[in-house]
Amino acid sequence: MSLKKGMQCPVALFSTLTPIDSHPSSAAFDVINQTLQSSEADRKDALDKAKAIVAFNLKNDKGEEAAWYLDLKNKGEVGQGLAPQGGKADVTLNLSDADFAQLVAGKANAQRLFMGGKLKIKGNIMKATKMEPILKKAQGAKPKL
Repeated sequence: MSLKKGMQCPVALFSTLTPIDSHPSSAAFDVINQTLQSSEADRKDALDKAKAIVAFNLKNDKGEEAAWYLDLKNKGEVGQGLAPQGGKADVTLNLSDADFAQLVAGKANAQRLFMGGKLKIKGNIMKATKMEPILKKAQGAKPKL
C-alpha cells in the first residue's frame, strides 16, 4: 500500500498508532509519539529545536511503501501519511523499513545510510539533522500498553 500526500491519520495526545504488519518498524512511530507526549518539556524542546514537519517514507522488502510524519513544527505529534492535514513536509526521508529499524535501534548511522545511498532526502536536509536527538530519546523507551 502506498500512501499519497493528503492521506493521513492525525494522532491525539497519548493515542497510539496502529502498527502496519507489512512494515515491522512502524511500531517505532508509536514509541516516538509516546516519547514526545510523555513530557511537555521534552515535547517543547523538540518543537523549539526541529521546527519542521519530517516525513518518513518506508519501503518493505516486498516493495510496499508506507509513510509517517513527525510534526515538530506545530503540535509535536506523529501520524500516518506524509504530512498533517493541510500541511507539507519540510523534509522527506526515503529508506527501507529494515534500515529505519536499525536507525531507531541505534545500530545504523543516518550519515552512513545517506552516503551509502540507502537514505534519500528530499527537501531541507538541515531539518533532517534535527531528528537525531528525538530518535535517541525513543531508543530506550518501551511502548506503553
